[in-house]
Amino acid sequence: KQRAGPVMVAFQSLIFLLAFQLPHVARGSMVWLNKNGYEDLVIAINPRVPEDANIIENTKAMITSASKYLFEATTHRFFFKSVKIIIPKTWKKSTNYSRVKTESYNKADVIIADPFLKYGDDPYTLQYGGCKDQGRYIHFTPNFLLKSSLLNVYGDRGRVFVHEWAHLRWGVFDEYNSDAPFYVSKNSGKASIEATRCSAHVTGKPVFQECNGNNCNIRECSYDGQLYEPGCTFVPDKQQNITASIMYMQSLSSVVRFCDNKNHNAEAPNLQNKICNFKSTWEVIMESDDFQNSSELSNTTDPVEPTFSLLQTQDRAVCLVLDVSGSMSANRRINNLYQAAEVFLLQIIEIGSWVGIVTFESKAYEKVSLTQITSDATRLSLTQYLPKTASGGTNICAGVQQGFQVIQNKFQTTYGSEIVLLTDGEDSTMSKCLETVKQSGAIIHTIALGPSAARELDEFSKVTGGLTLYAIDKVVPSKLTESFGEITSGSGDISEQSIQLESKDLTAASKQWINDSVTIDKTVGNDTFFVIAWSSYQPRIFVRDPKGKQYGISDFTIDNTNTRSARLGISGTAEAGDWHYYIENDSTQSQSISVTVTSRAAASNVPPVTVKAYMNQVNTAPYPVIIYAEVSQEFLPVLGATVIATIENDRGTAESLQLLDNGAGADTIKNDGIYSRYFTSFQSGQRYSLKVSARGRSTTVRLGRRQNRALYIPGYRENGKIQMNAPRPEFSDEEIQAHLGDFNRIATNSFVPTISPGTSFPPGKITDLQAFIQNYTIFLTWTAPGGVLDNGQADHYIIKTSENLLDLKDDFDNANAVNTSALVPKFAGTTEIFTIKPENLMIENGTIIYVAMRAAGSGNTTSDVSNIAQATWFIPPKATVPSDEDRKGGVNIAAIVAIVAGCVAVACIIVSSTICALQKKKRRKDPAIRM
Repeated sequence: KQRAGPVMVAFQSLIFLLAFQLPHVARGSMVWLNKNGYEDLVIAINPRVPEDANIIENTKAMITSASKYLFEATTHRFFFKSVKIIIPKTWKKSTNYSRVKTESYNKADVIIADPFLKYGDDPYTLQYGGCKDQGRYIHFTPNFLLKSSLLNVYGDRGRVFVHEWAHLRWGVFDEYNSDAPFYVSKNSGKASIEATRCSAHVTGKPVFQECNGNNCNIRECSYDGQLYEPGCTFVPDKQQNITASIMYMQSLSSVVRFCDNKNHNAEAPNLQNKICNFKSTWEVIMESDDFQNSSELSNTTDPVEPTFSLLQTQDRAVCLVLDVSGSMSANRRINNLYQAAEVFLLQIIEIGSWVGIVTFESKAYEKVSLTQITSDATRLSLTQYLPKTASGGTNICAGVQQGFQVIQNKFQTTYGSEIVLLTDGEDSTMSKCLETVKQSGAIIHTIALGPSAARELDEFSKVTGGLTLYAIDKVVPSKLTESFGEITSGSGDISEQSIQLESKDLTAASKQWINDSVTIDKTVGNDTFFVIAWSSYQPRIFVRDPKGKQYGISDFTIDNTNTRSARLGISGTAEAGDWHYYIENDSTQSQSISVTVTSRAAASNVPPVTVKAYMNQVNTAPYPVIIYAEVSQEFLPVLGATVIATIENDRGTAESLQLLDNGAGADTIKNDGIYSRYFTSFQSGQRYSLKVSARGRSTTVRLGRRQNRALYIPGYRENGKIQMNAPRPEFSDEEIQAHLGDFNRIATNSFVPTISPGTSFPPGKITDLQAFIQNYTIFLTWTAPGGVLDNGQADHYIIKTSENLLDLKDDFDNANAVNTSALVPKFAGTTEIFTIKPENLMIENGTIIYVAMRAAGSGNTTSDVSNIAQATWFIPPKATVPSDEDRKGGVNIAAIVAIVAGCVAVACIIVSSTICALQKKKRRKDPAIRM
C-alpha cells in the first residue's frame, strides 16, 4: 500500500471541508444557487405514468409561473434558472431528449407519479427532519398537472410549487392543521374560536357540509365541547386584504408573502409553531444558507424565465471495478467479494441491464466487456469472471478509468452509467482522476471494505451522486452482500428491483441447531433466493415453506469452486407467509453462519413494502447523529413496524437502537412512517456502517397518510355566497389496512461523522406536551425524554406556566414555577401524566393558560424548552338546535350543543378523569399534531 503524500493530504483536507458542508442525510439533490437563481432542479416522471406530452408542458408552465411568484414572495431574491425533466424510458424516444448523466428518479427533487391506492391528488413534500432541515422530495400526481378542475381546490400550480419548495428547500412547515383546524384564542382580549391560520387576519366562515351521495348542503358549525364539531371547515373569503401567508393558503390571489415576525400567528396550533419554536416562516427562510449567501436584486422586473432540458433514462449499464491488491487476500476479503458480487450478479442486478467487470491492483484489467443480462444463463456466465485471487499494489484511478473505457466501448459515452468501486486500501494518487470522475457523467457507488479503505472514496460518491457504503470485515460475506444489495436501479420502477428481506450473522456452537424464520409477504415473492454461507464446515440445511413443503441441501446450488455458500432459488412466486429455516452446525467446532434472503415484487401493479436508511449529524452543539428509517408502501407510510438500527464501527463494535415513530425525541412527526433515534456513541472521522431491520406484524402494522400535504381548499365565500368544492377523497382505515400484512425488510448505509460530539448530552427536548383543563385542574401529558437525549431517564422536570405565551417562549426561567417534587421521570418513550392545581389563578370562562417544561439530567444538564401547550376553559355561546327545515335552508343556521366539562360519573376519581379526557381529546384530533 502507498502512503499519503502532500497532494493527498491537501485532497483529504478538501474532502473534510466538503463533508462538513454536506449532511449525511443529503437527498442527492443537485440544486445550487447561482446569482440568486436555482440551477439544476431535477423533476422526474415515474415509469408507470402513461405517456402524455401535456405533463411536460404543464410542468414547464408550473415552474415558469413559480419562478415569478417566488421572486415576488422573497422580495426579489430567488427564482428558478434551469430545470431538468427526466423522461422514463417507457416513453417513446425523441430527438428532443438528451441522455441522463448523474440525474436519476430516486434522487430527483420533484417526482411525478400516481398515488398508491388512488389516494387523492394532494401535492406534498416528504420531510424527515426538523426546522430548517431540507426535505427529500416533492410529489405531484399526473392528475394535479393535467386536471384544470383541481385549480379550484389547490390554486394556481405555480403558487402550489412555491409552497412545496419552501418545505423542501428551507425546512419550514404548514401554517394550517387539518387535525386541529380551530383553537381558542384570546388575542382580542376576549376568548373566541379561531381557525388555525397565518395570518390571523384571513377572513372567512366556519361551515359544516353534509352530503348524501352527490346532494350536499351546508350549515353553520355546531359546538362540541370547547370547539366546533369534527368536520367543521373554515371557508375563506375569495377577496382578501392580506398578503400572507404562502404556507397557509397560497391560492388566495392577495397572498404574495410568507408570514413574518410582524404578522405571524404564534397562537395557532400548527406544525410551523410547534417544530420551529414559534418562528415565522420568513424568519426561518432568512436564516437559511441561501438567504445568507445572497442579496436582494435591485432590478424589480421579472427574472429571466427558466430553461428546461429534457433527459431520458436508458438501459442500466454497470461496471464492477474490484480491488484485487495484496491486502484483499487477508480476512477472507477476496472470498467474501466473490460471494457478494455473485449475489449481485445472480440476484440483485435487474434483467435487461448491462454489466462489465474490471479488476485492479497496480494496473487495471478488463475481465469482461458490457454484457446484457437477458437470462439466468447470462447471469451465471458473468460470475466466472469474478476474481478469486489477490496480489499487488493499489491504483484506484486505473480501475475507475478502465471501467469508464469498458462502458465507452459499448455506448460511446459514460453518461448515465454506473461504476461500483470496491476497495480495501488507500491510494495517494486518487486526486489525479477526481476531475475525470466529475466530468464523466457517470454515477460512482463506493464500497469501502475494512478499516483501511481510503477515506477519499466518499468524495467520488458525493460528486457523482452515488451511494457511499461500508462493509466491516467478517469471516462470512453478509456485510458485503448487504452493501451490494443496496445498489439497485434508480429508474423508479420498484417492481424490477431486488429487495432484501433478511440478513443475519449467527454463531453456531458444535452440533447446535439454528431455528428461525423469515416472512415473505404478499407484496413480494418473485425471484426469491435463500443464500446460506459458513466460515468453515458445510452445515445441514432445511427450509420449509408456509404450506409445509421442505427443501433440503440437495435443492440448493453449491458452487464447486466456492464450497462455503449454498443458494436456494424458489421457482415462480414464493408462497406468502413464514418460511422457516433450520441449520445445524455439524462441525466439531463453533462457526459463523450467515443467512441472506432476497426477493422482488410479486406483481407490477402492487408496490412492495420498502425500508430506506439515512443519517444526519445535527449541526448545533452537542452534535448528535440522528438515524432515520423510512418504511413505506410506495407513497404511503407504514405505521406500527418494529424497526431496529444496528451501528458498527470499523473495529466491529456494534450498538443496536430501536427507532420510533412517536413524534418525540429525534422523531419530528408522529405516525409519518419515518422512524428515528439519536446516536451519541461515535467519534468524528470514523466510519460507521448502518443496518436497519424493519419487521411488521398484521396485528399491529398499518398504512398511514402522508403529512405536509397541500391545503385542500373546501370552498370560497364571495359576495356573501359560499361555493363549496368537491369533498377531499378519503379512505377508511379498514380500506387501507386490508392491503398490508406481515413483512421483513433490511436496508443498509454508512456515514462518517465530521464533527466531534460534545462532552455531554442533555436530556432530549419534549416536543409533544399537551395540556387541558378538567374540573378546575390542569392535566399534562407528554412522552418522557431520556437523561441523554432520548435514552435512559431524566433526573427531574422543571414546569412553568403563564397566561402569556411569550413569557414562556422568551423568558422561561422567570415564569411561574410548578411544584414537581413528587414527579419522578419515567424511562424514555414512556407516557407521563401530571396534574396541576392552580393556586393563584381563578379558572373561569375564557381562561387560557400556557405551559412549558424542561427535563434536567445529571450533571446540571437541561433540555431545551419544550413545545408550549395551551390549556383552555371556554364555554361557547349558546344557540338554538337547527331543525330539519333549517338544515335545508343553507348556511345561516344556529346550533346548540351541551358542554360536557367532566366525566360521565360525578364521582370519577382523578385517574378516571384523566383517561376520560384523554380519550375525548384523542378522538378530536391526532395528539401528535396538536400544540
